[in-house]
Amino acid sequence: MRGSGRTYWRLLVAGFRRQSTYRLAALGGLVANATFGFLKVAILFAAVRAAGGELEGYDVGAISAYIWVSQAMLGSVNLNGRTDLAERIRTGDVAVDFLRPVDVQGAFVATEVGRSLFAFLPRGLPTLAIGVLVVGVPLPDHAWALPLGLVSLLLAVTISATTVYLLATSGFWIVETRGLQILYMVLSGFLAGLFIPIWFFPEWLAVLASATPFPAMLMYPTDVLSGRVDGSGALMHVLVQVGWLLATVAAGQWLTRAGRRRLEVQGG
Repeated sequence: MRGSGRTYWRLLVAGFRRQSTYRLAALGGLVANATFGFLKVAILFAAVRAAGGELEGYDVGAISAYIWVSQAMLGSVNLNGRTDLAERIRTGDVAVDFLRPVDVQGAFVATEVGRSLFAFLPRGLPTLAIGVLVVGVPLPDHAWALPLGLVSLLLAVTISATTVYLLATSGFWIVETRGLQILYMVLSGFLAGLFIPIWFFPEWLAVLASATPFPAMLMYPTDVLSGRVDGSGALMHVLVQVGWLLATVAAGQWLTRAGRRRLEVQGG
């Protein structure tokens, strides 16, 4: 990648500061997160109790942790597929990005990660606090859950950015990407474990979900942070996330080079 580490750090900070200007949007997101969190509490608590107090390894405490940790992550993980880059590719403005002395993918991911990290302050942490104070969220039994969970959380945010970048680069080959973006939005939330844990799925569907990067954006960090998995399971989750990060970065580099050649052939 072109550009120094200091450059990408500045882009990350710029993304953080840019997102900090949307404070009312963050407040609206907090209200939405908490509201849907309470709806999920009503539905999933009832499901666990109807199953006799435990469902696929989740008791009421574990399902509460799943609900509020995953809700807290929503503002920071891009599951809707929308990006400014897709529009820049559609209009041809991305040609200017290629002239800059930084890697297009690296600049995009650094900025997106910065924006995502800010969302934890006015939206993510307050959502989790509401769950802890109003419903109750048990602390993980293992001391390593928090530090390893934070690593998993950062990986999740970064994988989200690198995967959405792949979606945006499809614009080099198709005129309009909104259809793909809508498909992405429908599939990502379901396969990431946003509505119910993917471990509640039939086995074949859980395997299918695990073959996509979506659980690495939400389900895996939720499992690690809540302490639902043991040490070896948590480490495996993180290693799978690292694998998806490397795969999406490599795919993004290839698509960027191929898209640039296509843009140049078309006169961009």
